[in-house]
Amino acid sequence: MLIAMNVLIIVSGYLIGSIPFGFLLARFWKGIDIRKHGSGNIGATNVWRTLGKGPGIVVLLLDALKGVTAVMLAKQLGTNDLVVLGAALAVMAGHSFPLWLGFKGGKIIATGAGAVLAITPVPLLLALLVWATTVALSRYVSLGSILAAISLPIWVALFDRQPSILVFSLLAAGFAVWKHASNIKRLLNGTEFRIGQKKS
Repeated sequence: MLIAMNVLIIVSGYLIGSIPFGFLLARFWKGIDIRKHGSGNIGATNVWRTLGKGPGIVVLLLDALKGVTAVMLAKQLGTNDLVVLGAALAVMAGHSFPLWLGFKGGKIIATGAGAVLAITPVPLLLALLVWATTVALSRYVSLGSILAAISLPIWVALFDRQPSILVFSLLAAGFAVWKHASNIKRLLNGTEFRIGQKKS
């Protein structure tokens, strides 16, 4: 019974993550398929670039809320910390590979940030500082996201020190960097989109 409950919690995390807020907002507010605009991503950055700051912030907050919700649900109903971490990874997987959109979704940064915030807030806040500093200096959102993800396990090792959370942070960071593979190629080629750059 407990095993079944834990599995259900993790599956629920995936389903929560699968809610495609960026896609839904663009569809119902502007009548467009966000996947056919900008980078084609359903996340907050592409919504911001395509529809403006307001919709972008709304999607950012809603995507982060998915991560918080999945983790808090697991904390309330799960039987151990591994279930909580499993739910956190599941909600990120749901956002990245949503059931409702043919398993083609976002890049987990906002949803992952929400999940990490609910698990270990200090490392998350420090990773966000890395993100903000990088974006301010480079004007590349993707570079900020990549460096923030890479920094997360370092902050966990320094401030949390729980082996299970360190392993989780390594997996989450690797997942985030892998999802940014196309951005990394564009950064290396000098073709990545900068904040303030006019749309082509």
